[in-house]
Amino acid sequence: MAKIHPNNPVSVATSSDDDGDRTAAAAAAAAMTVWRKSLLFNCKGFTVYDGTGNLLFRVDNYSSSSSSSGEIVLMDAYGKCLVTIKRKRLSIGEKWLIYSGEEAIKPEFSVKKNMSFHQSKVLARVTTSSSSSSSSSSNPTDRCRHSYSIEGSYSHNQCTIYDDRRRPVGEVERKEAAAGIALGCDVFRLVVQPELDAPLAMAMVIALEQMYGS
Repeated sequence: MAKIHPNNPVSVATSSDDDGDRTAAAAAAAAMTVWRKSLLFNCKGFTVYDGTGNLLFRVDNYSSSSSSSGEIVLMDAYGKCLVTIKRKRLSIGEKWLIYSGEEAIKPEFSVKKNMSFHQSKVLARVTTSSSSSSSSSSNPTDRCRHSYSIEGSYSHNQCTIYDDRRRPVGEVERKEAAAGIALGCDVFRLVVQPELDAPLAMAMVIALEQMYGS
C-alpha cells in the first residue's frame, strides 16, 4: 500500500531572476498531507501531516452528531483546540463561522458558500468578522486580517485560495504516491503560503467539506 505521507517537496520555479520574490515565497510554503479520516476508531474526521510526516492537526470529534450540531473543532497533534468552526443559523445561504480556540464567542472569519451562477468557479468567500477587530494578538488567525475567495473544484481536490489582492495563498491539490499513482479523493495536499495561517487554511477546508463533501 502506498504511503500517505510524507509530502513531496513544494515545486519552485527558477527560470528567471525576475521571479526571485515569488521563488522565495514558494520555497517557504508549507506543504501538508490531509487525510479524510480520524485517528480514532469508528469516528469521522481529518488527519493532517506536515512535510516530514509528523502529525500536525486532528479533527477527531467530526462525526454525524457533531456535524448535525454545527460545530467542529480543529486540534493540534496533542489535542489542544486551535480553531472552532460553527455553522451560522438563520442566515441567507450556507455560512460557517471560524473562532480562535474553543471559546466560540467572537468569530474571526466567516465562510459563505457561493450561490451565484455568474461566478461558477467561486466555491466560497471568506471575510473577516466585524467582531474580530478586538481580538488578542495571540490568536492563531491574527496574521490574516484579509478577505479570501476559494475557487476551483473541491470534489476533485483542485482549488485555490486567493487573498483580497488576487494572490494565490493556498491550494488544495491531488496527492500522488512516489510512483505517480493517485491516492484517491480521501487524500490530498494542502499547500499554504506564508501569508496565510495554516490553522485558518485548514478551517477553510473543513468548511468546504461541509458545503461540498459527500
